[in-house]
Amino acid sequence: MTPPGEGATPGPVVRFRDPQIEMAHGAGGIASRRLIDSLIAPLLLGSGARGLGDAAALPVDGAALVMTADGFVVTPLTFNGGSIGELAINGTVNDLVVSGAIPIAITVTLVLEAGLPTATLEAELRAMALTAARAGVQIVGGDTKVVEHGKADQMYISTAGIGRRLPNVCLGSTEVRPGDRVLLSGPIGDHGITILLARGELDLEADLCSDTRSVLPMVQPLLEALGPAIHWMRDPTRGGVASALNELALDTGLGITISEESLPLRLAVRGACELLGLDPLHIANEGQFLAVVAPEAADRALDIVRAAPGGEEARFIGEVGTEPAAAVLAQSRYGGTRIIDMLVGDPLPRIC
Repeated sequence: MTPPGEGATPGPVVRFRDPQIEMAHGAGGIASRRLIDSLIAPLLLGSGARGLGDAAALPVDGAALVMTADGFVVTPLTFNGGSIGELAINGTVNDLVVSGAIPIAITVTLVLEAGLPTATLEAELRAMALTAARAGVQIVGGDTKVVEHGKADQMYISTAGIGRRLPNVCLGSTEVRPGDRVLLSGPIGDHGITILLARGELDLEADLCSDTRSVLPMVQPLLEALGPAIHWMRDPTRGGVASALNELALDTGLGITISEESLPLRLAVRGACELLGLDPLHIANEGQFLAVVAPEAADRALDIVRAAPGGEEARFIGEVGTEPAAAVLAQSRYGGTRIIDMLVGDPLPRIC
């Protein structure tokens, strides 16, 4: 008998050279991109990360279905404005929504640590059920595993979601053109800084809560009214707005210029970032979205999002151009410019 692996057809050549996996590989920045593009995607998908989105299209018997999967590792489990259970449902819903789909169903896998209080599990299950009901999606099944005490930070949640793509919607980096406008639905950084405050690691008092929520009420009317004029969408979770826009720039080879003065940012988030030396553009969000909009539809798109619940603070923050090629540039209110790179390292681990 041939031992496993011997005599098998050689697989794709991988270019991943990191000797081991580190926390930075899960932060949504440069290391994450390298892991996916150079190791995971070549071996599992036969391609790199270029063009990969938050969900995959699955045409089935004429139905335009969309599927996504996600994992949630949050410390602490509860925080101001939400919990890991709410985050799991909203995060899965939002990945489908920014891929142009109406969520239909979600499956949930629970990895529970021995010693987890039953009351804590019950609270998270109730939170998941309530959040799914609010989002109009069904939880249809899943799996449960228990691991030894000290091996799972109390609870991990993994999800898979499926939705139906809206008609006349074609979202992707290949649709983006110079002159397109970059729309942001609201203030950034709330979620990541809220988690940091919940850990007690920052001597700062702030009236701040996570922005975890479904973005469907904002996105659905936008896509139904202006489908072909909306070229690309993403929810800027791990790695924040900076990583999402850098991935778009790398995928298209185009340049994206944003105005720092236009960024919606709460004073508490700005203060925490200045204190810690963090860039708000790198901080995770769980209830916002980015959209690239054709210039002729820009004014109407902004009106639609601002009229939707939760979109009152939406604004355009930048524009797509040809320069700087495959990069993101930020302009300050004083006229200076700086290149906005993808997140390096993992300043806030276990946040989503």
